[in-house]
Amino acid sequence: MTLVGTQVLPGRPDESSGRVVVLGATGFVGRHAGAALEAAGHEVLAVARQAAKTPASWQFCPMDLVKDGPAALTRLIDAEHPVAVVNAAGVAWSSSVGVMRQGNQLLVERLLAALGAASWQPRLIHLGSVHEYTPQSAGVCLAEDSPTRPVTDYGQSKLLGTQAVLRSTEQGRTNAVVLRLSNVIGAGTPPSSLLGRVAQQLLARAAPGEPVTVQLSPLRSSRDFVDAKDASEAIVAAMRTPEARGRVLNIGSGTSEHVRAMVDRLIAASGREVRLVEDTGGTVRPATDADWMCVDVTAARELLGWSPRRGPEETVRDLWNAAEGSG
Repeated sequence: MTLVGTQVLPGRPDESSGRVVVLGATGFVGRHAGAALEAAGHEVLAVARQAAKTPASWQFCPMDLVKDGPAALTRLIDAEHPVAVVNAAGVAWSSSVGVMRQGNQLLVERLLAALGAASWQPRLIHLGSVHEYTPQSAGVCLAEDSPTRPVTDYGQSKLLGTQAVLRSTEQGRTNAVVLRLSNVIGAGTPPSSLLGRVAQQLLARAAPGEPVTVQLSPLRSSRDFVDAKDASEAIVAAMRTPEARGRVLNIGSGTSEHVRAMVDRLIAASGREVRLVEDTGGTVRPATDADWMCVDVTAARELLGWSPRRGPEETVRDLWNAAEGSG
């Protein structure tokens, strides 16, 4: 096992300033989670399949749980005694059902096996998705006791991972909390997402005197968008709340925003003249794609003392500033 970065002192970490292993630390949510953990006084042990640029203060450990199995993670946990493991790894909306099952179910099974074999038991913060729920009609917010019959392959693969975590906790083998995240956006939003795709198109050069063309599928849905910084603060709070063991908690904004309004905000933040084209591309959207989503965050507010603090304008501005800076 190879750790790259600042060396840490041996010994047992306390509850407020110990080491934290972040799986998928080089991904969008993982980067934000690591930043929030470090800001809260924790040492970040970043785990990912491939090396990528991370803060110099983080330790990096290359690891592929799916391919190589759980032994390396077990050794890392026994050597470093982290207070928590944050599972921000996974596959989002892949076209391959097999790849999603590997990244969202098999990876979780490997993670649970690693924790079960370790002599040290950190708290596990598993990041699930609100897409694990059955879609609800407009005006109905998703609560933790809402039905979990996902209608997409992605939602089904995420639910299988969450169910494995909850079973392990119920059997006393794991000390885990599941956070079901709504649509996370912010600096570094990937181009595979709607707003990430819009930002990518806004960066394109237009002909002199011509607007930038942004072409999208029809914008008909409303979604619950949560700022990546807010979601990351919920991760820190869940890690530090003993009473959250075995709980599923929704993490979102608690509001539903029309996607067209979010796109308009992003265009306004860019300051670009835009020609927006909504085109089906000759395809018909599946009936399983619900038009409205909102999550109830009451439980997270009451149990964790957490609330979303950032509005959509701030979030979209962060997204654009980061995209423009890397473009």
